[in-house]
Amino acid sequence: MAAEQSNVSLEFNDAVAVVRLDRPEKLNAFTFRMIDQIRDAIRRAGADESAVGIVVTGTGRAFSAGLDTTDLARSTSGEEPASDGDASPPADEMPALFSYLLRIPKPVIAAINGVAAGGGFVLAMMCDLRFAAETASFTTAFSKRGLIAEHGTSWILPRLVGPSRALDLLWSSRRIDSAEALRIGFVDRVVPADRVVDEACAYVRDLAANVSPRSIAVIKSQVYRHLSLGMEPAIRDADVSMREALVHPDSTEGVASFVERRPPRFLRLRGEKI
Repeated sequence: MAAEQSNVSLEFNDAVAVVRLDRPEKLNAFTFRMIDQIRDAIRRAGADESAVGIVVTGTGRAFSAGLDTTDLARSTSGEEPASDGDASPPADEMPALFSYLLRIPKPVIAAINGVAAGGGFVLAMMCDLRFAAETASFTTAFSKRGLIAEHGTSWILPRLVGPSRALDLLWSSRRIDSAEALRIGFVDRVVPADRVVDEACAYVRDLAANVSPRSIAVIKSQVYRHLSLGMEPAIRDADVSMREALVHPDSTEGVASFVERRPPRFLRLRGEKI
C-alpha cells in the first residue's frame, strides 16, 4: 500500500481540498488500488470541515486515461480486482465507478487538465461541475473495447448533453475537444490550461465566502434525488427541506448579514462518511 500511496495526493488550502491523481507517466490511468485511494482522499476531504468544496485534477498532461490496461485485462478475464479492505464501498452504493461523489455533501469540481478517457471520462462526469483546460479532450472509449455504456453513463450523460449527443459519444467513442464539450453542455467552463485548477479553486472560495455550506449540501441532494421524481413529489420534498432551513441558524445569519451589509458567517459542514 505504501508504494501506491503517492498515486493520489490530498491538499487542503483555504476552504478547498484538492485531490490530485499523480501517475503522470501512465497518463494517470487508474489501478484498482488507486481507485481505492481516490475514494479515501474524497472521504477525508468530505469529512474535514475546513473544506467547503473539493477539486479533482490530474498531474501532467492528462486528467486520466481511465483504467490501466493491465487491470483492464484482468477485469475482462474475470479476475477479481485487488482492493484495500478499509476502502470497500457500503452495501447500498450504486455499482458505478465514482458514484459516491453524487452523495458527498460538498461541491466536487473536476479541473480537467488534459485527456479524460474511459474511466477518466466517468470521473469527470460524476463530479458536480467540470472546468476544462483549452487543451483537454474527452472520449467515452467503451465501444472501442467491446464494452457498453458503463458506470451510469447511459443515465447521466443524456441528462447533461441530450439523448442523441450521448448516443453519438457512446457509439462512436470519438474524441472531442474542450470547445465541443462546452458547446454540447458536458463541461461548464473552458479556461487556459495553466489556470484550470486555480479557476476551480477560486469558484470554491467564492462559495465559501458567500453561501451556506448547508444550503449547498441540501441543494445538491435535492437536484440529484429530484431527477428521479415527478414534479409534485419533488415540490413537496422541497417544501419539507425549506421548513427545516427556516429554523436553521444559517437562515438567521443569512438575513442578518444582508441587513447589516457584512459578509456572512455561516456554519461549516462536516461531511458524511462514504
